[in-house]
Amino acid sequence: MDKQQILIVDDEEVNRVILSGMFNDEYETLQASNGQEAICLLEENTNIVLIVLDIVMPVMDGFGVLNYMQGKQLIDEIPVILITGESADVSEEKGYTYGVADVMYKPFYPHIVKRRSHNIIELYQSKRKMEIRLKEQAEELRAQEKEIRESNEFMIDALSSVVEFRSQETGEHVRRIKYFTRILLKYLSKYYPNYGITPLKIDLISRAAALHDIGKIGIPDAILLKPGKLTEEEYEVMKNHTIIGCEMLEKIRKKQNQEFYQYCYDICRHHHERWDGNGYPDHLVGDQIPISAQIVSIADVYDALISKRIYKEAYVNNKAFDMIMNGECGQFSPDILECLDLAKEDFFNIVEVIKMFTFS
Repeated sequence: MDKQQILIVDDEEVNRVILSGMFNDEYETLQASNGQEAICLLEENTNIVLIVLDIVMPVMDGFGVLNYMQGKQLIDEIPVILITGESADVSEEKGYTYGVADVMYKPFYPHIVKRRSHNIIELYQSKRKMEIRLKEQAEELRAQEKEIRESNEFMIDALSSVVEFRSQETGEHVRRIKYFTRILLKYLSKYYPNYGITPLKIDLISRAAALHDIGKIGIPDAILLKPGKLTEEEYEVMKNHTIIGCEMLEKIRKKQNQEFYQYCYDICRHHHERWDGNGYPDHLVGDQIPISAQIVSIADVYDALISKRIYKEAYVNNKAFDMIMNGECGQFSPDILECLDLAKEDFFNIVEVIKMFTFS
């Protein structure tokens, strides 16, 4: 393995010889008599671990070298010790502004320079090793998160497919809900920053939206598959799917990210709540309803309107949109309605694009 290198930059040869003699037993030393020569050596060598740099030199001074290193983003990679005969205030203030590791003054004591140099090299190399390890750990965590996310995605799709299979629906419903939810959240994030919707939250809420009707697994077939309007008693049973879904989620809570679990829970339980308190199961009013549930609620209503069911025909896009905006499907937040209005063309386009494909 090649020796690590120390670059000594000083226009006085005697200083270079003294400094070089201190390090020759452990390092390969490179010498430059001015800043321009130092830059050439920096460009030609990749194993430099320290630069001992004079300030006042012909052709290019030490600050010219520091300026070059700063422009090439080398100042954080290679530590620099300034050795100068200038006044302390000027050298220290300007040197530390550039990010040098230390400033020492002529006449210097070789053993002090050597000790400080060793300390600085060890410090920078330890820092570098730590940065590399942290980067590796970050990459490992990203890989683990990706694996967990893909695993969760598979389970979500599997569970939502079971619900759709029992309901005799195609896979388009959940797919559209996720798209509609993501679109609405993007508009909410852009035009209503007070809700604090970040890209990460958009991703989590959109994925959690797929589980909004998971509780229907626990609804009897006679009610779930009834080819007509439900009686009042049957409707009360159907409304229990919000509670059943939460009970199912509670059983897998320990295996989920807490934030993701909370979105799943809120959406599952509250996606049938309404702004005026006339929803179910808890009759929440206004902003008592979690924003994730409010978004999925209006997406679910819109999709139900444009979809054919065993008990009704599908409404055309414009009719479904007008019914929601006119309050025919219950009351929604003015902010969410505004986002729906902004997303109108996006919704119509998604519906038309999905119609071009067949999903199993």
